[in-house]
Amino acid sequence: MEAEKWGRRIRAYRKLKGYTQESFSKELGVSVSILGEIERGNRLPAEDLLKKITQSLKISIDDLAPKE
Repeated sequence: MEAEKWGRRIRAYRKLKGYTQESFSKELGVSVSILGEIERGNRLPAEDLLKKITQSLKISIDDLAPKE
């Protein structure tokens, strides 16, 4: 459940910033399939990947963190 919340928020911010899954995965240095798994909630991003995501999207970890 937690992974789904993270994934939905990552996907929403990615789209808001105008990235495709392919362009965003290249910027992060991960495969499209890994990014897809994260966005679908099948996988939680590692801490170092979360840092890259927030830096690329120019948001804070608090912005990205699921709200309860």
